[in-house]
Amino acid sequence: MRNFILAIDQGTTSSRALIFDSQGNKLSVGQQEFAQHFPDNGWVEHDAMEIWQSTIASCRSALEKASITSDQIRCIGITNQRETTIVWDRETGLPIYNAIVWQDRRTSDYCDALKAQHLEEIIQQKTGLLIDSYFSASKIHWILENVAGARERAENGELAFGTVDCFLLWHLSKGRSHRTDATNASRTQLFNIHSQQWDDELLEIFELPSSLLPIVEDCAAEFGECDAEHFGSSIPITGIIGDQQAAAFGQCCFSPGMAKSTYGTGCFLLLNTGNQVVKSTNRLLSTVAFRLNGKTSYALEGSIFMAGATMQWIRDGLHLIEHANESEALAEKTSEDLSVYLVPAFTGLGAPYWDPTARGALFGLTRDSGVKEVVTAALLSVCYQSKDLLIAIEADGGIVASLRVDGGMANNDYVMQKLSDLLNLDVLRPKLTETTALGAAYIAGLQAGIFESLEEISAKWELDQRFEPDKDDAWRKKQYDGWLDAVSRTRTNVVDREN
Repeated sequence: MRNFILAIDQGTTSSRALIFDSQGNKLSVGQQEFAQHFPDNGWVEHDAMEIWQSTIASCRSALEKASITSDQIRCIGITNQRETTIVWDRETGLPIYNAIVWQDRRTSDYCDALKAQHLEEIIQQKTGLLIDSYFSASKIHWILENVAGARERAENGELAFGTVDCFLLWHLSKGRSHRTDATNASRTQLFNIHSQQWDDELLEIFELPSSLLPIVEDCAAEFGECDAEHFGSSIPITGIIGDQQAAAFGQCCFSPGMAKSTYGTGCFLLLNTGNQVVKSTNRLLSTVAFRLNGKTSYALEGSIFMAGATMQWIRDGLHLIEHANESEALAEKTSEDLSVYLVPAFTGLGAPYWDPTARGALFGLTRDSGVKEVVTAALLSVCYQSKDLLIAIEADGGIVASLRVDGGMANNDYVMQKLSDLLNLDVLRPKLTETTALGAAYIAGLQAGIFESLEEISAKWELDQRFEPDKDDAWRKKQYDGWLDAVSRTRTNVVDREN
């Protein structure tokens, strides 16, 4: 019996594969990290073929650990780091340049030039996105302009573009399927989220030929077949969804007003807005939450570039800790009124600032500041940035009654309690915090008939712990005012230094 789902969760620092049963229970995990490349200031790249190879290795590991064979897998769901851009040769499947990662800032000047042409309004109206190097379109433009012969080859239809999901699908299907889903398409800055189609005017703005683009499907669809060569038997690929939308789906945020925040490499807060596109006036993003049976649900999103990646820097860059889980014990020993602030603008600041020139800084150090204060400031930076997002969402008319959390940092009780304290909200952590992969499994399982409805899936969500605020408004204001001051100094210092 084919009763299992293989969920591929391809992230920024590692590729993971999880096996779920027909009840949504996790059976096994395979994971493999891959190299991060920083060829210039603000540039971040991945070797796309290493991503592919690490994905295959993770899938095989997960199958082995679950003691099942590929002919017991009903379907495959894919979720992925969004916006990361790959252009490859249609004949060979080989990339013509490294994958340019969502964190990469090399196209900031190009984006500024587009803003100077007063194009931000039309681009935001069509895509829900601000002009920023975060998104795929400017990255594709860079590749065509900077790789020898690339533009001519693209114009001749010899090249294909895709986000990571699309690249994996191409290789899983041995080049037979060049498709993506509406959530990933909505992050390219080339997709009209109202008409749910690639937009000719946007292609003209970014000087890109339409022949590069994949077909856009619902999140749950028949995307193609995983070739038997990879795992031993052919397996239908029936779900694709971007990682943050997958986490919201795994958190069962199916109704307007439901919100989740994922604490992975970055931090992403999504508020379901139903069938309405809410245009943000506070520099948030309007995006596709999911599309099923041709019906689109939308979301407001706030994006933070550095969350878990900040702790990775604390561990690997500064060597203040050996393991990320040491941070909780250090934080518990730190003053409740900590006045040390780390602004982790290592790749600029995301929402609501969208300042690519800002750089990381540490403020408030005194002679008695030590390792535990710096580590705690790094943890709290995630909470402060989440408050930035919540304030912007509320200013746009969104109402967040409680917040569902997931991702690696959601397992840190100290961070979740401080998050609740600062946001003055109940923070709800589910029993399974790997909701990104779970969301991909749910999406694929819907199409394959393993799950019948969103109502059935919602009933599977289980609470692990509820964190309730236990600080007063005076504490909240004092701590957050200190954060805002630190952020303003970070941005001011950049301007002063450039002048």
